[in-house]
Amino acid sequence: MGKVRGRRAQKEQKLKEAQAEHESEVKIYDESPSVSENKIDQEAVKEPNTFFGLVDTTELDYFKQAEATLNANAFESEADKAGFVASVLEESKGKELKLVTNQICSKLVERLILNCTDDQLKQLFKAFNGHFLSLIYHKYSSHCVETLLVRTAALIEKELLNPTSNYTNDDEYVSMENLFLFFLNEIKPNLKDMIIHQYASHTLRLIILIIAGKELPSTTVSNSTLRSKKSKIARKMIEIKDNQDFDKAFQIPSSFKDELKNLLDSIRSKLDQRTAREYAIHKVASPVLQLLIQVEGIVDRDRQFWHLVFLKDDEEKNSSEESFVEYLLSDPVGSHFFENTIKDQRLKYVERLYKLYMSERILKLAKRDTTGSYVVQILLKKLKQNEVRQILDQLIPEMSILMNSNLEMGKSIIDASTLHKDYKKPVIIEELVKKYTPNEESDILETVLQLSTSTLGNTRDDWPTAEERRRALFLEKLMEYDSSFLNLTVDNLLSLPKERLIQMCLHGVFSHVVEDVLKPEDVEIIKRRRLLNQFVGSIVELSCNAYGSHIVDKLWDFTLKLNNYKERIAQELIGEKEKVKESTYGRQVWKNWSMELFVRKRHDWTFKVKEQEYEKFPPKKPELPAAKSDNQFNGKRKSEGQEEPFQKKQKVRGRNRK
Repeated sequence: MGKVRGRRAQKEQKLKEAQAEHESEVKIYDESPSVSENKIDQEAVKEPNTFFGLVDTTELDYFKQAEATLNANAFESEADKAGFVASVLEESKGKELKLVTNQICSKLVERLILNCTDDQLKQLFKAFNGHFLSLIYHKYSSHCVETLLVRTAALIEKELLNPTSNYTNDDEYVSMENLFLFFLNEIKPNLKDMIIHQYASHTLRLIILIIAGKELPSTTVSNSTLRSKKSKIARKMIEIKDNQDFDKAFQIPSSFKDELKNLLDSIRSKLDQRTAREYAIHKVASPVLQLLIQVEGIVDRDRQFWHLVFLKDDEEKNSSEESFVEYLLSDPVGSHFFENTIKDQRLKYVERLYKLYMSERILKLAKRDTTGSYVVQILLKKLKQNEVRQILDQLIPEMSILMNSNLEMGKSIIDASTLHKDYKKPVIIEELVKKYTPNEESDILETVLQLSTSTLGNTRDDWPTAEERRRALFLEKLMEYDSSFLNLTVDNLLSLPKERLIQMCLHGVFSHVVEDVLKPEDVEIIKRRRLLNQFVGSIVELSCNAYGSHIVDKLWDFTLKLNNYKERIAQELIGEKEKVKESTYGRQVWKNWSMELFVRKRHDWTFKVKEQEYEKFPPKKPELPAAKSDNQFNGKRKSEGQEEPFQKKQKVRGRNRK
């Protein structure tokens, strides 16, 4: 029978149980998420519905072939590629709008944006001018606009740093900054509607990041400021990769700060407290509101968006705010909003919410695995030492229960303890040992990594899983926290059959655990010998593997003062020299082990080994006892009034003897 699956159903059931439990304690926010979202969606989003025409069959075949050519990227030189891009852009003149709203051709337009020159980028920008609002709301063209805006931000910085380099004899020259400001004026009347639109909200977030001078995240990374997990998967399917302009923050002109203030004021003037709180729990609007709260401090010291959602820091407990906070702590979207907004918020604002609504029930919140626990973990990083210790006092006795379904909570407790002078470290270690090694025969690899039910040794492409990644990272955290867990892991690795250990070395996640163990200064020399015996005989197999090659690299240091093992590994690499050198990873191992030196100048290789030992374990200089003076020898007698003993004159030897 196959493994029963249904994590989503389990999470939904847990959420329902948690909500039912807490309804009796605090009145839940007066509208359920479905009611709130429906009400917002029914507010008649004024979505422009401009039709730009259809691409005919002949054109579609040409542009589809052009898109495939750019995707293959089989050009002989960059000049050939640039010429091809220029010819396609020339062919698409006057057709840009209908191409960008076509499912197939929009991918071509995005590739053109990523590969065009600065002048060509401006021409495309001008072609979209006046129609940006319609494009932003469209399923396909919105992605093209986002890519265009990222490249626009890079070009604005370029012109800002070199103000005269881009000027030509053309009288109609317009800077990229001005083109962007025209674009902002076009979309300003629709800012509120963009917040709750499925596609336009992504573009609005990007616009806020650009004018705030923040980093523009990659489109292929999930759960970023801009992209969701679903969006990341879609980007992967269409095989469009980011260029060098992504994952960067660009310099911005002074005018952008005024634009940011105007944008914030424009949105703020159209929101009241009720609407803002509904946005906080709306799956589309919530990320936008999070970003607005994060950047408002740049131009607004009063933090009006924060105080639109929460009351001011000098106000007392409020029943409406209390029910809203309780809803945030019980709702997946709301808890994500709460977590991200307090992460970079002023400490006094966070302390107020903690003391009024959370301090008395931290343990209950920590048990909400999919909601409140994430907020508790942020509080452990954000609050002052005394408050963090109060939280730890409540969490540490229940660590075993909390970590049954939430390893991240255990990691957060360990990090908080380390940050605050190893607070209650012995108690934490005791709880962890009790959970993962309840008796002397316990296997920490099994209790933490659950190897018996893992993908270890699988030949399918379903590994590693996210759960395995979390567990491996947690075991690495345990080994870093206290050496006793490192020793336990080493012992358990030694008890594994050799085949099983090699499988761990070839696993995408578990190999990192093996790497973290290979520390010569932390492992006894006897255990190092036993562990090296397990690796010998499989060195070539490991060297030619993406994960195992890193472990062979680590063995260079792990064989310190065990030169016979170092030479055995080198001889094993030479024995299958051709196979190692044919592999990309094997060549790197060959280089890191200085094998050319081993083959051609063995004496120099041996000298390098000795030099490495000297650097890692320099010889200690013997400490000579300090010489005592006559006063030290005779001080006691002098103080007691005794006479100095008779000192015999030393006999003079040598030429000076008389």
